[in-house]
Amino acid sequence: MSQARYSIVIVPGHGNSGPDHWQSHLENSRPGSRRVIQKNWTRPIRWSWVNALERVLREVEAPVVLVGHSAGALTIVHWAARSHPRVVGALLVAPPDMQVSHAGFPPPWVMCLAGWWPVPLRRLPFRSMVVASSNDPMCSIERARSFANAWGSSFVDLGPAGHINVASGYGRWNEVNRLLESLLEPP
Repeated sequence: MSQARYSIVIVPGHGNSGPDHWQSHLENSRPGSRRVIQKNWTRPIRWSWVNALERVLREVEAPVVLVGHSAGALTIVHWAARSHPRVVGALLVAPPDMQVSHAGFPPPWVMCLAGWWPVPLRRLPFRSMVVASSNDPMCSIERARSFANAWGSSFVDLGPAGHINVASGYGRWNEVNRLLESLLEPP
């Protein structure tokens, strides 16, 4: 499916994706892309984040590809239980393991109360790809691979790429376009 044939919905994670983040560059390079805006970027509540994604999807033309980073990737996975026939794929970059403590994030028990875990471990109702890093401080590569297996996602190991964000050198990330095309190639 060519790039012009689908709408991109950007689903940022904790703190949003700033102007130098690869999600912002992707959004700016694709006319008609939409970004999910959360009411509170630093205290993520699952139902609120999932509902914000649902609101954006009601306004976007089909077909849709979701592009999530970090907690945005988990937002997509939690939302998928609602299933949306217009979604044709999801790129899930650096999904975090919310059952482990992370600097700058609420402790795991708070994330549990906020509805983030347990993480759904069922096959997603659309094509998906998990992109992970071997040294992501938010999720081990083994856990990321187990997520991909459970979700029926293809898996890409970028090697030592940190959390695949600006801090780890992922500002303008041209590879994301190739990953999107690969995700949507006919089987």
